[in-house]
Amino acid sequence: MDSHFDVIVVGAGLSGIGAACHLKRECPGKSFAILESRETIGGTWDLFRYPGVRSDSDMHTLGYDFKPWTDAKAIADGPAILRYVQEAACEHGLTEHIRFGHRVVAAGWDTAEACWTVDAERVGGGAGVRASVRFTCNFLQLCAGYYRYDGGHVPRFEGQENFVGTVVHPQQWPEDLDYAGKRVVIIGSGATAMTLAPAMAEGGAKVVMVQRSPTYVVSRPDEDAIANTLRKWLPDRLAYAITRWKNVKLQSYFYDQTRVNPGKVKRQLLGLVRQHLGPHYDVDTHFTPRYDPWDQRLCLIPNADLFRAIKSGTLEMVTDGVEGFAEHGLKLASGRELPADILVSATGLRLEVLGGAAIRVDGKPVDFSETYTYKGMMVSDVPNLVQTFGYINASWTLRADLTARYACRLLNRMDALEMRQCTPRLRDQDREMPTRPWIDGFSAGYIQRSMHLFPKQGNRAPWVHTQDYAQDRKMALGALLEDGALTFDNPADTAARHDRSERHQVA
Repeated sequence: MDSHFDVIVVGAGLSGIGAACHLKRECPGKSFAILESRETIGGTWDLFRYPGVRSDSDMHTLGYDFKPWTDAKAIADGPAILRYVQEAACEHGLTEHIRFGHRVVAAGWDTAEACWTVDAERVGGGAGVRASVRFTCNFLQLCAGYYRYDGGHVPRFEGQENFVGTVVHPQQWPEDLDYAGKRVVIIGSGATAMTLAPAMAEGGAKVVMVQRSPTYVVSRPDEDAIANTLRKWLPDRLAYAITRWKNVKLQSYFYDQTRVNPGKVKRQLLGLVRQHLGPHYDVDTHFTPRYDPWDQRLCLIPNADLFRAIKSGTLEMVTDGVEGFAEHGLKLASGRELPADILVSATGLRLEVLGGAAIRVDGKPVDFSETYTYKGMMVSDVPNLVQTFGYINASWTLRADLTARYACRLLNRMDALEMRQCTPRLRDQDREMPTRPWIDGFSAGYIQRSMHLFPKQGNRAPWVHTQDYAQDRKMALGALLEDGALTFDNPADTAARHDRSERHQVA
């Protein structure tokens, strides 16, 4: 098996497959491999198997910029998204490039050789035997996502060992879990809980969703009427491009309004909820957050399924603190006890920095909390490494596509310059700039729990991690690569010149 490649892509999910497709299209001469820790393509969309799993963004922006989404449903379920990712991999001949069952545990950069050494752990055999595998590459693209695949965030609840029912986390959903006719209590207020609750209610469960505090919820149809009409009259690629542009503009406009006029947007959102649930429902308690819209991510619900379940009586919203587990249910801070056969802990994700791999540069471990993000895609003083992290206020793939295309620009530019290394480095004027967290102004718990581990951002380009697609597009695709902060060089040539100079001085 080949062990050296021009590029190694880590992860065969939505981001990794997209990155490899761009690489094959825009850098056709480059050899590459995709290292995937699991045994199949799909990442998130293969891992999550809980009832109702779906996108919380429209597929005309969550889809790739090069592959039109042609299904009627714009808010797609998990299996449909998985098929889309698999199709992209098949259409671009990527399967032969994927090394399944390879979990990257470490990567080290050698400046003298301008090369990454990537250490992976391979799991094989019925007994789960683990073996170490080593690869080398000139360029590394980390597309393993932003959360840990081995488990989500699960707070420890008092008395949990006393509960006689079943406790599950959506990230490890049992395939044989029978919930029809059962009493189900879901703990959580985010997108996963909002998806699970109506799906399990529709599947015959009596569901109570317990949230410590409310989340903004907006309903929209799962089909985009404009997109479906355009496809009747235009080629798929053109119809997709128009719809994508439309949705990006609408998302951007709505987000901007939450920044400049949050009170008005809040009233509008709550007004829509009241229209669905009627004048007698306690919207103030169950759907009115303490924060402004988009200070945390909004929850998108297709076709008002959550509201319909509430009105039908199969789903009850409870806003209260959790005191702990009881033998037959959940104890709330108010003193109420909710009977349950199944408790679902939809309590969030655990974030992971750059896929959890230990990174070294010339033998020295990289502490990413001490580094600066460069355009949200590279890291200060770490050569030939691009990482993918999508948007928290828009579709993930919008930024993933930009990142993949930027990586291709770098590779092609290095070839044109006959350089083997590109490294973001702080300029003199950048060294004293104020710093901010990697993601700023976003109060969601899963973000706040981990921001101290991520690279910092500064107060000026290119040391910023924006949440603005228009800005990022210009920065990734339009701006000059040689901006004074990104340095291109040939370390081997530099070392040789230095060696010749020392020999001359000795002579």
